[in-house]
Amino acid sequence: MNFLIIFINIISLLIMPFIMLGIIKKTKAFWAGRKGIVLLQPLYDFIRLIKKEPIYSETTSFIFRITPIVTIASAIFAGIFVPMAGGYSIINIEFGFVIFAYVLGLGKFFSLISAMDTGSSFEGMGASREACFTTIVEPAFFIIIASICTLSGVYSFQSLNVFWLNKDILGLCIVILAVIALLIMMLIECSRVPVDDPNTHLELTMIHEVMVLDNSGCDLALLTWASGIKMVMISSLIYALLIPFSLPYFISYILYIALLSFIAILIGTIESGIARFRMTHIFEFVFSMTAVALIILALVTIRIYGG
Repeated sequence: MNFLIIFINIISLLIMPFIMLGIIKKTKAFWAGRKGIVLLQPLYDFIRLIKKEPIYSETTSFIFRITPIVTIASAIFAGIFVPMAGGYSIINIEFGFVIFAYVLGLGKFFSLISAMDTGSSFEGMGASREACFTTIVEPAFFIIIASICTLSGVYSFQSLNVFWLNKDILGLCIVILAVIALLIMMLIECSRVPVDDPNTHLELTMIHEVMVLDNSGCDLALLTWASGIKMVMISSLIYALLIPFSLPYFISYILYIALLSFIAILIGTIESGIARFRMTHIFEFVFSMTAVALIILALVTIRIYGG
């Protein structure tokens, strides 16, 4: 039974990125008064791109060629540490969230040096912005996870079920703030509005999209897939905060799919309702995750030591 559950969760990790991207596009089309694409159009686009040969510039080195493989491999490997439907994760070890963060960091590092490897000033600009955001987001992520681990006494992602272990007002506040922080992290790491616009073509305002301007064919397909997997992983962490792991797997899986669909609808609504922030205001938005993380740390301190 456990093997079957793990198999279903792996398939969900690999397929749900396309469904979430499709829901986001359908939601944006709905708010714009259009019919929009079919739900699985991102999957069809992926298949179309994966069949095409990539084109490489003469100025690029082997770094540019291996980056898509390293990025997708790091995303999938990080995903096996994340608890999915039913709270099951393929690898569940203490301090697995540290490995999770640094495996994703490896993929991010290759993405940055790949953008600079092209010799394009625009891609170097996007890499600089992406690196700056990461240096702010990563410490906040560690503060949130480590604080919750301390509260529950379980130093793994299983600790995210903290509210169901500490059913009080402080536990509820910690969960709500952690969900808000992870949603902010998703918008930043997955390059969504208001931080970045995945549909923009103005290089001066682009961040992640300008970093993949020179990628094409199957390389572009893998990079897009990796970004979608990252969205599913962060959504799975939110699921771990909100849904108890003690539920039967069938019910947990339905709630898991429903929550991921709701998050995709929420992202599509956000992108339809607000514009991308000015670059000077994006850093304020990114620092808001750090502020929320410090509030969570304070609440955990109060919960443990009183005051």
